Amino acid sequence: MMSARNREEDRWIRCFHIRQESDVRLFCFPHAGGSASYYFPYSKELAPGVELSAVQYPGRQDRRLEPLVDDIAELADRVHEALRGTLADGDGRPFAFLGHSMGAVVAFEVAQRLKQRDGTVPAHLFASGRRAPSRRRDLADAVHKRDDAGVVRELRTVGATDPRFLGDPELLAAILPVTRNDYRAIETYAWTAGPALDCPITALVGDRDPQTTTDEASAWAEHTTGEFDLRVFPGGHFFLDAHRAEVAELISGALTGEPRTSSLKGSAA
Repeated sequence: MMSARNREEDRWIRCFHIRQESDVRLFCFPHAGGSASYYFPYSKELAPGVELSAVQYPGRQDRRLEPLVDDIAELADRVHEALRGTLADGDGRPFAFLGHSMGAVVAFEVAQRLKQRDGTVPAHLFASGRRAPSRRRDLADAVHKRDDAGVVRELRTVGATDPRFLGDPELLAAILPVTRNDYRAIETYAWTAGPALDCPITALVGDRDPQTTTDEASAWAEHTTGEFDLRVFPGGHFFLDAHRAEVAELISGALTGEPRTSSLKGSAA
């Protein structure tokens, strides 16, 4: 019989391609409004050396009937509880985190909880498309406070959603509450200073990202005592889509020491 703990883990963690022969496990955290399925293509790209699992936040896809969580600290607490069981039941393989946009902050906060409460940290943290937690912006025009048209305008700006979905009233009605909720969570997030992580951090950013400058991404170096690397890719906020092979190569090389191909198109900054 499946235990209550295992059932809770199954609600939060999605593994698309089980690769028990892989060298390392990579746990991925979605962006605001995003879901675990965003990382499905990366699961295929990284196989067989890296086994990818993605976090499924409440209120979307198969968890659409569950209440949304609009607080980063609460979300990180709940992911941590689910993830620590998965790691405790694991086979000793090292694990790493990848988070994009809001997901980068959630990944960082979960890593902090693992370090402080369980005495373990990821082998690597990849923080994509998000300024460092210590860098704040003036949010006078906070997205979560806008009307529906204003939220749609933000989605068009960052390219997070298929434009066809934004023109479909029924689909838009499903998208907007989740997106507004997640923007509320990340826009009200306030970093609490504490001990830095001691794992390597790689920050990834698009050179035309309206949400993160290279300077803001570089500040992730302040959050680790380990090695830091900044990788800048051509593109906007969702450069991950256009540069999937290059990003997968970078991740694979960092985690296994064996890049998938011979060249990286992302430039070191």
